[in-house]
Amino acid sequence: MSERVESGGLRRSLGVRDLMVYGLLFIAPMAPVGVFGVLDAKSRGAVAAVYLVATVAMGFTAFSYAQMVRAVPQTGSVFAYARAGLGEGPGFIAGWMAMLDYLLIPAVAYLFSGIALHSLVPGVSRWVWTALAVVVTTALNLAGVRTAAAVGFAVLAVEVAVLAVFVVSAVVVLVRDGAQRGWATPFTAVGDFSAAAVLSAVSVAVLSYLGFDAIATFVEEAVGASAAVARAVLWCLVVSGALFVTQTYLAALLEPLTPEQLAADPAAQGPAFYDTVESGVGHWLHVLVAASKAVGAAFAALAGQAAAARLVFAMARGGRLPRVLAAVDPKTAVPRRALLVAAAITLVAAVWAADRDDGLDRLTSVVDIGALTAFALLHASVVGWYAVKHHSRDLLRHVVVPVLGVAVIGAVVYEASGTAQVVGLVWLGAGFVVLLVQGASGAGVGR
Repeated sequence: MSERVESGGLRRSLGVRDLMVYGLLFIAPMAPVGVFGVLDAKSRGAVAAVYLVATVAMGFTAFSYAQMVRAVPQTGSVFAYARAGLGEGPGFIAGWMAMLDYLLIPAVAYLFSGIALHSLVPGVSRWVWTALAVVVTTALNLAGVRTAAAVGFAVLAVEVAVLAVFVVSAVVVLVRDGAQRGWATPFTAVGDFSAAAVLSAVSVAVLSYLGFDAIATFVEEAVGASAAVARAVLWCLVVSGALFVTQTYLAALLEPLTPEQLAADPAAQGPAFYDTVESGVGHWLHVLVAASKAVGAAFAALAGQAAAARLVFAMARGGRLPRVLAAVDPKTAVPRRALLVAAAITLVAAVWAADRDDGLDRLTSVVDIGALTAFALLHASVVGWYAVKHHSRDLLRHVVVPVLGVAVIGAVVYEASGTAQVVGLVWLGAGFVVLLVQGASGAGVGR
């Protein structure tokens, strides 16, 4: 494979700030809101410790991304890295597994937006709101990466402002009325601390971070290329980790229910953050947070859809998907066809889920497996590229860290639900079938 970067018409226009906007939009500054109750119950109240450990765990993956984006500054992210470090076959499998994540995470985000808007305007079906969110954000992505980044920055600023309102309000209430739990319990647990309980919760908390890796798909559109992307990936993880620890620490102190009560009542776990805000601060903040999540989720999907389009574009350009998907619009410098295909798949998945009572559960149970498998191949790519192909003597960065990263990923996958594991295996099997049909040399659909 040629190591030369083939621009394919993509235009360098994104700075580090823009890249971080995409990453933080995809992650969402208040990502823990939806899983706070689950994590509080699982960890026996040590929910802030869960996010602290999860941030460190994902740090291994962020570090490997920073290594590979410098070595292989090509759009396509883990697909390009695995091709370079491991070969054509593993590269395709890495891209194939990442597609499962990149196509379904936006669908989940669109569904969250539809559900939130339906709760505010129940007269309109949630599938209509979901479809509308897909149409609006797709139009922004088609307008060009700069337009989408500018609008995304405005939305992100609002989300951060709402989070700041929550933090200030929570601090005021805690100073005035005191905490419902001990001040250290968000880190030490309510009652006896259990490392096993915290690690079990980490397997769920890691899902909050999926999306920071999407920054790497914009390397051919970044001013400063690989160096800018590497910095943005690492800073995005640090910033999101700090936001997650802060908000879950404060929410845990305001939580009127004990972890045991939440564990005994699974129905109370989903809205636990909202209920805590309402009881601790007031209904006005509950509405503000819910509205922010509705808009924020749609724009998290915008960033995810853009990343999915770049992955499809890169795989088409590399001959692993139909070459027609590698076209770039000459006016907007956007991979329009790849974007429309990604949008269509996401629209079908999101609307299907919005029209089912169990749709959200079905989608959220599988989105992590694709990303985690791709992350494991990313770590292997670091070893393959640096230690094997280029005989690096920096064993810490190019062997120890990626091996530890694979171990972390393995533990998280082991703790994932059975449904997610089965779907992941089925998707992986389908990828191997496609690979066999195309031939491991890459002389498939695109040539």
